[in-house]
Amino acid sequence: MTIAAPCPVLIDSVTQVEPGHAGRLIVTGSHGGASVVPYARAVRGWLYVFNDAGVGKDGAGIAALELLQADGIAAATVAHTSARIGEAADTWEHGVISRLNAAAAALGLAVGARLREQVDCS
Repeated sequence: MTIAAPCPVLIDSVTQVEPGHAGRLIVTGSHGGASVVPYARAVRGWLYVFNDAGVGKDGAGIAALELLQADGIAAATVAHTSARIGEAADTWEHGVISRLNAAAAALGLAVGARLREQVDCS
């Protein structure tokens, strides 16, 4: 199953997000830690995608998922073994969804499948 989606914005770091990216699929190379949350809150995307960075101690690499869920912002991570951290293009081309928040799940995304195979932005 594929989900109709806005075509992705590929940014290697979430710090590169711009107001014009609002409402878009924003694929980043950034880890999904708490430090990305202010950027995602400032520019609300249709979906943010981060790297899980191996999840980390106490879930530090995926902390943004629940923090963004509290704001109703859809967010997912790809497995660090499927895409290089810091490279949005690799995340888009090869990233396999490892975790999602409830808002991302409501869009129809599924854990265990490649991101690009789940969304159709044509």
